[in-house]
Amino acid sequence: MSINNPKLTVVGAGPGDEDLITLKAIKAIESANVILYDALINESLLKYASEDTELIFVGKRRGCYAFQQEQINELIVTKAKAKGHVVRLKGGDPFIFGRGAEEIDYAREFGIETYVVPGISSALAVPAYQGIPLTKRGASESFWVVTATTKDHALSSDVELAAKSTATIVILMGMHKLSEIVKVFYAENKRNTPVAIIQNGTRDNENVGVGTIRNIQQVVKEKQLAAPAIIVIGDVVKERATLDSISKEVVEQ
Repeated sequence: MSINNPKLTVVGAGPGDEDLITLKAIKAIESANVILYDALINESLLKYASEDTELIFVGKRRGCYAFQQEQINELIVTKAKAKGHVVRLKGGDPFIFGRGAEEIDYAREFGIETYVVPGISSALAVPAYQGIPLTKRGASESFWVVTATTKDHALSSDVELAAKSTATIVILMGMHKLSEIVKVFYAENKRNTPVAIIQNGTRDNENVGVGTIRNIQQVVKEKQLAAPAIIVIGDVVKERATLDSISKEVVEQ
């Protein structure tokens, strides 16, 4: 049986806190016939799906793949034609290192209607939850968002370009390249530049380490920090504000 009007909606699930999801994203989840979801989403969001929605985990972790990307693309098309509305639920924002654009391009080749629901990017929300402003007058006038690892598993050359700037640098997927990143900043004579590493940002099990380029690898060992984590480099880390629990404050109001 083939559906007359197959549809794909690529949905950003936000950085991890269940409350950091948009109303439009919830509506898309509620209307889905099939949901293909990633490893980084908060699985509590799946409660918005109807009881007869087919839920398929297609998450990827470093060195461990439930599905290869080509298989995910094919699954989107197969499920959309067989069942109707497929929601591709991705952590953060699907167009920031999320391969959402690739999935949309593939689906459109098969005549499938495509939509996107932007999500709150972890690159922005995770530092904010730690009271770190990515820009602040007198400290930083701009910021870079960089992935540390290319598709060939090498350190991105953009890290070297970013290190030459005075901007705040937010590095995603960088924990396995941390020693290389430190060397890049040493080469730019920035060994005293502040660094924050935030693991599981915005979640209940969030873990944070703060130091400088000089000692951040030792901080990682002491705090037992690991992926998934975001690395924030720049003077704005010194501007870190002490915040009460945002979620608690909202609930109590």
